[in-house]
Amino acid sequence: MSIRTLSGVKLPIDQSETELLKIAEKQLKGKPQYFAIRKKSLDARDKNNLHYLYTIEFSQEKQEPNPCIRERIPKEKLPKKPVLVVGSGPAGLFCALRLIEYGVTPIVVERGACVEEREKSVSRFCTQRVLEADTNVQFGEGGAGTFSDGKLNTQTHNAFNREVLETFVRFGAPQEILWLQKPHIGSDRLKTVVRNMREYIIKCGGQVRFHTRFNAFKSADGALRACELLNLQTNESEWLEPHAVVLAIGHSARDTFQTLLSSGVEMLQKDFAVGVRIEHLQSSIGLAQYGKAYTKLPAADYKLVSHAYDRAAFTFCMCPGGVVMPAASERGGVVTNGMSNYARDERNANSALIAQVTKADFESDHPLAGVEFQRKLERAAYAAGGNDYRAPAQLVGDFLKGRTSEKFGEVLPSYAAGVNFADLNAVLPKGVCEALKAAIADMDRRLKGFACPEAVLTGVETRTSSPVRILRGDDLQSVTLRGLYPCGEGAGYAGGITSAAADGLRIAERIAQNMLI
Repeated sequence: MSIRTLSGVKLPIDQSETELLKIAEKQLKGKPQYFAIRKKSLDARDKNNLHYLYTIEFSQEKQEPNPCIRERIPKEKLPKKPVLVVGSGPAGLFCALRLIEYGVTPIVVERGACVEEREKSVSRFCTQRVLEADTNVQFGEGGAGTFSDGKLNTQTHNAFNREVLETFVRFGAPQEILWLQKPHIGSDRLKTVVRNMREYIIKCGGQVRFHTRFNAFKSADGALRACELLNLQTNESEWLEPHAVVLAIGHSARDTFQTLLSSGVEMLQKDFAVGVRIEHLQSSIGLAQYGKAYTKLPAADYKLVSHAYDRAAFTFCMCPGGVVMPAASERGGVVTNGMSNYARDERNANSALIAQVTKADFESDHPLAGVEFQRKLERAAYAAGGNDYRAPAQLVGDFLKGRTSEKFGEVLPSYAAGVNFADLNAVLPKGVCEALKAAIADMDRRLKGFACPEAVLTGVETRTSSPVRILRGDDLQSVTLRGLYPCGEGAGYAGGITSAAADGLRIAERIAQNMLI
């Protein structure tokens, strides 16, 4: 008998999932030999009738795994020169893993530290406010997403999305990410997953070099010929002649953007969004979303969009039961981000509350004008915070009235490096502030308590996505430099962990296909 699928199966929130197996048994009139949950989501439209919706699969016959075995590239077709993967975020790691499946052992270089060292560096910055410019929340093994929430939900419908989830599970992520509507790994568990990926790459013959920056390159006849790799610990450089370079540098590698642009690699400005982190009590969000039954459910989240002003504003990277992270990567700048561990059990909920910015805001057509726009806001936040990496903070009620706060109420800021009261109206552009003010009132109509006067705003959130797009053609190579494959979020082709990982797989597939021709 073939696999049967049932969708829209309802279970009350306090009922065991063993009931699903009983439903399958009733359908088959016998015990299934195969059973799997394919999708699980919470229906909270009626707070008096909260329930989960499931899609389940089952069969009377056992189902053997059907692994995808890729055609390994014949030895005689393997390149004599290495494939260089620059960056060990999701795009770089997944690209390296796929290359290995084809028999190509890559060299992965990462300017930051391994995740174990990186965690210590981030902790020092949070407690001592001593910034390491190449190992921080933005740079290091796992990329910026390692110190977020490990959120894997995506709005892209990429053929690789399912494989991304399965690969994360293979390397230690909780299996439930395969069926949850909004899957997440948690920053604490993601660190272990990333380490397992690195160890596997090395076990298979690949190299992973930390504290190593893609520093310069040489080209001839429109093709990349050699790369300079700089060891940031010894200051020694090495020139490498690669077969191909996968550029998975992340959205904050501003010096690399400049290096590429100065050498003629074509790139364009890209719209992004800026704003603040907004914090509420997690219990308040739970009550607003689920009613009194929120204590029986996982930490509630939200996603809100507002068009109440002439530029769109929205929430982004919502972290239930999480903290606001110090996320600077340049000295003299303050940047915020959000993070949750797997349990999502911290006192506050936080999300980015941001408004769209475009080239009209940058006041320049220069490809890196968006970078300068970010930098200006980050430096203003640094000054407003006290010039020591504390962040400027303000209560929502005071932000709406344009006055500096004097004391906190029921919501205490979670930003570990400390905060300083300041008027965020003087830090962010007027148009952004007006959009955020209109959005707060508008969003409160859909999520009661969002405009709570004692909610805390911490600034600034500027690294929501890459401010540039490194142009690539249909062959996925740079339009100006053959052999260079711009990849992932930093190149402007992804917007989160899942889409970045999928883009890494896509690039690896193209490189392998070119070898098989």
